[in-house]
Parts: sequence; C-alpha cells; structure tokens
Amino acid sequence: MRRRELILFLGGAAAMLPLTSFAQKAPILIGFLGNQAAPPKGDAQGNAIIQGFIDNGLVPGRDFILESHFANGVNERFEGLAKELAQKGARMILSHNPAGVRAVQRLDPPVPVVMTNMNDPVGNGLINSLAHPGNHTTGTASLNADVTPKLLEFVHEILPKATVLAVLFNPSNPSNPVLLDSLSQKAAALGIMVVPFAMKAVDELSEVFSAIVARHPDALQILSDPLLSDSGDTISQVALANRIPTFSTSDATIESGGLVRYSASVRKVLRRTGYYVRRILDGANAGDIPVEQPTGVEFVINLKAAKTLGLEVPATLLSRADQVIE
Repeated sequence: MRRRELILFLGGAAAMLPLTSFAQKAPILIGFLGNQAAPPKGDAQGNAIIQGFIDNGLVPGRDFILESHFANGVNERFEGLAKELAQKGARMILSHNPAGVRAVQRLDPPVPVVMTNMNDPVGNGLINSLAHPGNHTTGTASLNADVTPKLLEFVHEILPKATVLAVLFNPSNPSNPVLLDSLSQKAAALGIMVVPFAMKAVDELSEVFSAIVARHPDALQILSDPLLSDSGDTISQVALANRIPTFSTSDATIESGGLVRYSASVRKVLRRTGYYVRRILDGANAGDIPVEQPTGVEFVINLKAAKTLGLEVPATLLSRADQVIE
C-alpha cells in the first residue's frame, strides 16, 4: 500500500471511531418499588429523585430508564414486583419501604438495592450498620426516629392545654407502628392521649379524615411515610379547613397549610439517591457504600396557618425557626 493510500485509510478509520468505540450504549433499567398508589406524573418527590440522577451526570432516556411499580398498600405484592423487575434486567432497584427492600434482598441472583430516605434501616434489620451495610444494600436513611418525638414537644409548646393528639399512620409501612408506639409512650408522660388513625391507600383519605374530625383532636401529627407524604397537601388543606393544627415531617404538608415541619428536607435527601446509583454503575459494591443520614434538620413554622387557626405561636419558638411562612 502506497503512503498516500495508507494515510487515507487511517483517516477514514479515525472518522469511524465515534460510531464504534464511542457509540452510546443502550440505557440501563433501574427499578423502583413503592408501597403507595402511583403518584401523579411530575410529583415533587419523583422529580427530586430524577434531578439527583441528572446532578450525577445521568440523563433520563439516554443513560437510564426508571420503571416504577407500586404496591398500593399491599406489601405481599412486593415479591412479585421485585421478580418482574429482575427478569426485565434491572441493574438495581430503589425502594423506600422495608418490605420492598426485603423483597429485593431475597432475589437470586442478587440485585443491588438503594434505599431512599428509609426509616431506621438498622433497627428494621435491612442492613448491618450505617457504615458497613452489607446485604447488597445502600442508600439514605431518615432521622424520623429522632424527629417524631420532637414534633410532639412542639405540639405541647404551641398547645399547652392539648390532651388529644390524632396520629395518622400507614400500617403497611413496618416502621410506622414502631414510631407510633414510641410516640404514644412519650405523649402519655405529657398528659396527651394519642388516638391512632390508619390509612393504607389514598382512596381511604375521606373516610379516615371524617373519623378524625369526629374525634375533635387538639392537633394532628402525621408519621413519616411515602403514601402519607404524597397526600400531604390534601391532608393539610382538609385539616386546616376543619381547624386542626397539623405537625409533620413533610415538605408538601407545611407548604399546603400544615402548622409545623421538623425534619430534613425529604426532597434534598431524595436527590442524594443519584450519588448511590452512580457509584454502583461505576463498579462499587452496594453493600460496601456507607448509608447516609441527613446532617441537619429544618424547623419550619407556617405563621399563615397559625393565624387561620387563631393560634399564637410563642415568640421564643419563632426565633428558633429556620423558616417562617408568612
């Protein structure tokens, strides 16, 4: 081959490189298991997870496809849903529910699990420790075991004469009954009786709230759960209309008429999911990546809701708030 022909050949080969060596791979499948009903498209928490992927250089449709399945309050469905995602070739599966995580952990061959804002993953037996999780599992853990009783203190401080506290919880979330028991014990020491109201599905909201209103509680506390968070705006609006102060850990609840939020921002925690997904895609073993908890919490008071309810929030409490909604 003559020199000019060799240069042309090499130049042609180089021109082909972007179409061969650097060709875009097919997007990977990532699964998600939730215990609630499917939320509306574009919900704030779902958007936060997607934004976290983008923050870590993962573009929807190009790099990954997120396929979500929801158990609608029936935990027994998780095993079949996890198997379905595994059979489709899911590279990893995300979940915010202990029963969903366990269903993925039972898969053989194993599939990595990324927990999203999980309540007490060590206490629920999902991981060995935060630093060394094991079980092909990693992700983020909430501070809800700590902030749930703190919310009770705010109830007592704003409503010192309160004797009845309605507590809304999801019995299909294994962490909720544990939080409820702890809250009931601490409330009793303050002279407050906890009256629990169970809600397993969105379509139960109207009936459950009718029962809450009929009980005439002094306040309502909502336990941390994705189903209840997804309904947080509706719950707080109905509570406000019925002049019931609402205390929660949910962004949506405080923004829509709740009185107090005390927690790490759930949306900020969910954005962190993308970091774990990226680490696993880059070759890390899920069980070797430490589980993170938020490093701080936010105390938010909705003064607009307080005025609607005719409540005077102590100035000392307002001075401690990270944010006051006027």
